[in-house]
Amino acid sequence: MARHDARNWHDCSKMIGLLCLVASILLQHGASGQRVKVEPEVLSYLGQTVNLRCAFSDPTGIQLTMVTWIYEPKEGERINIAVFHPSFDPSYPQSPVTGRVSFTPSPPNLASPSIEISNVGMTDEGKYICEYATYPSGNEQGITYLVMLAKPQNSASIVAAVAGNKPVVVARCESVDGRPAAKISWVTTANGNATTVAKLGTDNTETMISEYRMVPTPADNGKDLSCVVAHRTQVKPESFHLKLAVQYAPQVTIVGYDNNWYVGRTNVALTCQASGNPTPTTIQWKTMSGEMPDTVQITDNVLKVLKVDDSVNTTFVCEVKNRIGVGKDQVTVMVREPSVNPSNAGVVAGAVIGSLLALLLVSALIAVLVTRSRRQQQGYRANGGSDMKTRIFGVGKKASKNGTGGGTGSGVGGGNNNGPMYVYNESSSTQGLGEKNNHHQPLTIGGRPEVVATTPTAQDILLSNELDDAERRKFDELEEEERYDHYTGGAPILQLRPPHDQNDIIGDYLDDDMESQRDGSVISRTAVYV
Repeated sequence: MARHDARNWHDCSKMIGLLCLVASILLQHGASGQRVKVEPEVLSYLGQTVNLRCAFSDPTGIQLTMVTWIYEPKEGERINIAVFHPSFDPSYPQSPVTGRVSFTPSPPNLASPSIEISNVGMTDEGKYICEYATYPSGNEQGITYLVMLAKPQNSASIVAAVAGNKPVVVARCESVDGRPAAKISWVTTANGNATTVAKLGTDNTETMISEYRMVPTPADNGKDLSCVVAHRTQVKPESFHLKLAVQYAPQVTIVGYDNNWYVGRTNVALTCQASGNPTPTTIQWKTMSGEMPDTVQITDNVLKVLKVDDSVNTTFVCEVKNRIGVGKDQVTVMVREPSVNPSNAGVVAGAVIGSLLALLLVSALIAVLVTRSRRQQQGYRANGGSDMKTRIFGVGKKASKNGTGGGTGSGVGGGNNNGPMYVYNESSSTQGLGEKNNHHQPLTIGGRPEVVATTPTAQDILLSNELDDAERRKFDELEEEERYDHYTGGAPILQLRPPHDQNDIIGDYLDDDMESQRDGSVISRTAVYV
């Protein structure tokens, strides 16, 4: 057990020692690499002069012997372009930049051996290495990337396409002589796709060509299409807004027929609507029969019928042409019988509405009259009037008691209690009696003026006959005190007479008017006792 633990501890110690060694090597390499200071990337345009800076940051304890600039192209081998030793003059070996490269400042020094390259070209792009020879550390270096830029010339255009069934190029976008290569994209609602190719341009530049392809349809004509070019030399992407141009034969539609052309109708028209690219050049109206009716007038794309007759019962054809092709549409007219005159229809409608209104008015009037008649049948309560008074039933038994009554019912105060109805004026009892009823004459009985019916009226007869026999017998058997209760010596009964004695209303009125009391008497529901 102890041996096993000792072995594990020995293995761990070895691993830790190895890790520490690797870490120290990496730290030394990182420290030495960081002492050569250069710019990671330098941008330049065609024909400019670039400055590639280099310096040794901390030469303490180190002896700087020599510095060398090395060029490494993207494709090719490394080559020395400039060498400096303090004991010798600067040296510029044969290279692609010979005659255009030099140390700066001049004369150079090991602490800051920068160089400059004039009239740079696209082929000068690549990796530039500043390498120091030191003692005792050996060689140390820093790397700078020279990036050559060329601002491209961008453009976009529409390619006219004819509507069909195969994909064709409808737009083209180009970015010419750029470095690095531009990126092209498309923005549109049209259903298509783009293909982009790169071509080598002058002086190691690149030209990008992008084409947008689709199956063009008439509906795509005029749709928006944008080409967007992004490049490193541009602050923001450049956008080109285009509109698709799809050529197609005319599409024709005839409007104006409402399927209600009747004989005698005037000023109806058909309009030929056409769209096409390019714009249609000719519009022609025809009929399937070959002959145009005499009542037809044609003005450009409008066919007007002055008056519809049987000759218009045909098929009209509108034919439109442009450079791409011909388009047509047709409509068949069915001539109908004359329709109802709108004015007569208005009169009929007005008559119907008027009849309904009149019927409603008559119904309302009948309802008012029926309501009023029912109220009159039930009688009116006393309204405070004192000039007119009505008494129902004659002096009957009272006259008999005074010795003037008879049993025949034909004299004064006969036994018929359902005698005539008398009306008199309270202010002038003798005069008003004659004025109210010409059939009754004043008569003095017992020192008081009485009224005697000389000739009974039709109303009196109706009132007398309509009373129920049972009620009449019951009324005759009652004593005067019981009939009139405590109004024996009072004034006449005030009762409003029905407005007009009609055949069945009066009898029903009187029958319904009388009401039996607990003491056996019968009184009127509507009479007002004064």
